[in-house]
Amino acid sequence: MFASSVNIYRKAYSGLSKENWYLSLVMLLNRSGTMVVPFLTIYCTQKLNFSIVQAGMIMSVFGLGSVFGAFIGGKITDKIGFYYLQVGALLSGGLMFILIGFLESFLSLALGTFILSMCNESFRPANSTAVAYYSNENTRTRSYSLNRLAVNLGWSFGGALGGFIASFDYHLLFILDGSTNILSALLLIKLLPAVKKQKTEKHEDEKPVIRSAYRDKLYLVFILLTTLFASCFFQFFTLQTVFFKSEWHLSEQFIGGLMAMNGLIIVGTEMIIVSNLEGRKPPLFLIGTGVIIAAVSYAFLNLMPAAAWVALISIILITIGEMLSMPFMNTFWISRSEENNRGEYAGLYTIAWSVAQIIGPIYGAFLIDYGGYSLFWWVMTGICILTSAGFFIINNLNRIREWRKNQYASAS
Repeated sequence: MFASSVNIYRKAYSGLSKENWYLSLVMLLNRSGTMVVPFLTIYCTQKLNFSIVQAGMIMSVFGLGSVFGAFIGGKITDKIGFYYLQVGALLSGGLMFILIGFLESFLSLALGTFILSMCNESFRPANSTAVAYYSNENTRTRSYSLNRLAVNLGWSFGGALGGFIASFDYHLLFILDGSTNILSALLLIKLLPAVKKQKTEKHEDEKPVIRSAYRDKLYLVFILLTTLFASCFFQFFTLQTVFFKSEWHLSEQFIGGLMAMNGLIIVGTEMIIVSNLEGRKPPLFLIGTGVIIAAVSYAFLNLMPAAAWVALISIILITIGEMLSMPFMNTFWISRSEENNRGEYAGLYTIAWSVAQIIGPIYGAFLIDYGGYSLFWWVMTGICILTSAGFFIINNLNRIREWRKNQYASAS
């Protein structure tokens, strides 16, 4: 039994390039230092005496900076390549983390937070492009899952350590967060050689490819659906925790345990799931399946009684939905892109999540204020169902498109 389990894990992790292992190590160090953002609202209200509205505005500015950073990062990646942008984003982000620890007025902190977020988020398109560059079609989805594993491990460790440090010195949070960014940049330089942007030569008789992600209509529909799902998924980290505390009266320790369980399930099982599903079903079909499971998770909270075991099952369901959908979202956008526009595709995908991070808590809070948590969970369920249907529809459209393309190639 033990030997069989070892072989399952060995198969799941085998064949991945050493460069992607190095990238994941850099990501693990970087995310282990993620201490400021989870506690920024508390810092603004408790230490700087901002109002809750001002604190909310700071977080909105952070989200706005993320959108700009993702857009600019995608463009720059296609211009100069992923390597130098990753290094530059990590170094500039590290310096900005340290700097904003000394900004105490609302305007200065808002401006600093915007620049910090823009620097930080420009890293994502470059990093996503790097993962694609160091992988092949057989290992691509697992390579992104390895990257997600590093993010989840680092986030769990950084959040726990950040909570401990924040209890006695908030300024130390900014210094440590910035330092891990800078150390991540140095580790990247040490482990991976510089990769220069290669120009792609095309012959005149070749069929032109879509040059811009912003003109790929099917991809734009995918981005819209991703934004809708992401806006629901972000409730898991924001309003769902408030619901468990205020409505179901679960303890902070139990809620924290649920959050930790999400990360542990991902670390323990996602690579195996992806390894067994990769190539067997179209990515969009698996994404739609994952989103419908998330819908069940939210409906569960209305249909079942207020109890710890219901909360536990709900978190397990949404974690399964997350593991089915998110790795294969990366697979899909990579399949739509070419080497010369991959940064733009990655940037637009990152923007989808940044926009969702802005709008999700806003419309969620409005729904709760208007009709209570019951209305909120039904709306989340409905959005996920509609989004899932959308993914299934564009999966069928994409399959028809591929069939026609193959028929055309055969006729030629």
